[in-house]
This record gives sequence, structure tokens and C-alpha cells, in this order.
Amino acid sequence: MKWIQKGILFLLFLGWSGGIAMGFEIKSSAFQENGVIPKKYTCDGEDLSPPLQWTDPPKGTEGLALISDDPDAPVGTWVHWVLYDIPPDVAAFPEGVAADETLSNGAKQGLTDFRRVGYGGPCPPPGSYHRYYFKLYALDAKLNLPPKATKTKLLEAMKEHLLAEAQLVGRYKR
Repeated sequence: MKWIQKGILFLLFLGWSGGIAMGFEIKSSAFQENGVIPKKYTCDGEDLSPPLQWTDPPKGTEGLALISDDPDAPVGTWVHWVLYDIPPDVAAFPEGVAADETLSNGAKQGLTDFRRVGYGGPCPPPGSYHRYYFKLYALDAKLNLPPKATKTKLLEAMKEHLLAEAQLVGRYKR
């Protein structure tokens, strides 16, 4: 019981002290949390990126980053989308973000495990559902990585700059 009380106090402390932000969330109008990702956003459909919206990042946010990956892939976690240096005043991405290295708002796109820039939708082997994580990170600095950075390089660059993380999970199977 004491460890639960200490854990709750620690979480309250973080919320009050500017630690991990409370209430930072990411959603999609295309699917609910743990819901099925519509075919339109997969390799079986139009392979468009889904629309995403998020709440205001915490105070002090200088940039956002987004990573989408599938931890259930047979070869290990498969990276589907890498974006970074998203301006902090951007609160959404529409459906079908262009596969440009640098977007009109200045955000940059990295390389996926499909060996290309831009979103690559779910495309699992036949069988059970795979989970697709859309993780949004609020950072206290613009990272200034060049376009085409990998997930690994992005995670390394943002290591000391994380203010908050929001996550949305969708599922898909073939």
C-alpha cells in the first residue's frame, strides 16, 4: 500500500513540477484507441496516413516528433513513420500527409523500414492482429536533424529533451 501511495505522490509531483505533462493526448478520427485501422490506411487500401490530432503540448515545448511502429512484426519492431521538428503550434496532421522529406510547416520525415520517406501503412503477414503505435513526443528543443533520419537516430537526438509522450494504438490484420 505504501508503494502505491508513493507512486501516486510521485505522479502528482511530476504533474505539478513540470515533469511529464498530464493530459497530453493523441487521437485519430479514423479509429479509436485499440480499434481497427481502416483498410484505407494500409497497404491493402490507399496506404494513406491517418488523420491525427493532439492536445496542446506542455509549456516549454519547442518541437514535436512522431514515430509509428509495429512491435508485433516477425522481424522485430517495424518502423512505419518517422517525423520530427514538427512546430509546437501544429495540432494535427490531415489524412494523406505527402511523402516529402520536408513538409510545408518545416517538419522533416525520416526513413521507415520500407526504406523510404513518409508513411507506410500496416502490411502484416496473414494471421493475428498486429498493434500499430503512434507515439507523439513533446521536446524542449528543435532537433535540427537532416531529413531521412532513422528512428534510432531520432531517439538518440531526443534523449535529453523529452517533456511528454502521448500514444495512440490501432490494430490491423490480414
